[in-house]
Amino acid sequence: MSKGLLIIISGPSGAGKGTVCKELMSMQLPDLEVSVSATTRKPRTGEVEGISYFFKNKEEFIEMINHNEFIEYAQVYDNFYGTPRSYVQNKLDNGKDVILEIDIQGAMQVKKNNPEGVFVFIMPPSFEELKHRIISRGTETQQDILKRLHEAYKEVCSSRNYDYIVINDDVHTAAEKVRSIITAEKCKLKRCKIDYDSYKEE
Repeated sequence: MSKGLLIIISGPSGAGKGTVCKELMSMQLPDLEVSVSATTRKPRTGEVEGISYFFKNKEEFIEMINHNEFIEYAQVYDNFYGTPRSYVQNKLDNGKDVILEIDIQGAMQVKKNNPEGVFVFIMPPSFEELKHRIISRGTETQQDILKRLHEAYKEVCSSRNYDYIVINDDVHTAAEKVRSIITAEKCKLKRCKIDYDSYKEE
């Protein structure tokens, strides 16, 4: 059995990486799964343990950090979020392709320890479009918007650390491009186990 691919998808806030991932999963590719993260925040209505998140208390999470049980983790305000190493590794060992939809900071943590991963950066079609998407949410103050745009610019510049850039000007097209990337990666020589002797002429 071939080992699965670890696919890291990230991009600036407002680029639509979550929407692209949902579109990709709707294509029902065999062996493709989205990783489940662990978090210390409380479950929201409708969220299911082991499907939405692995819900941990702060002490449990910190103990997991101390035992190097995360591929990546981060503290967001008062809560921790992380990708459990054993969960992902088990999927990969069983031939499943695993998507990590994470922020850029987390992606760089993963790259440090998992350079064999496939790193895809979802890019907005333009900075003006990114600005429009952030403003149209209508949930942030002018100061918050300016802060997000400043961060987004720095994040866009970090795309040079990725293997692929996919411009999200159309969600379905962007998802198709990610699908093509996965197909191409599976055809790379280093991932193919070929019995050359079986091609010898008798």
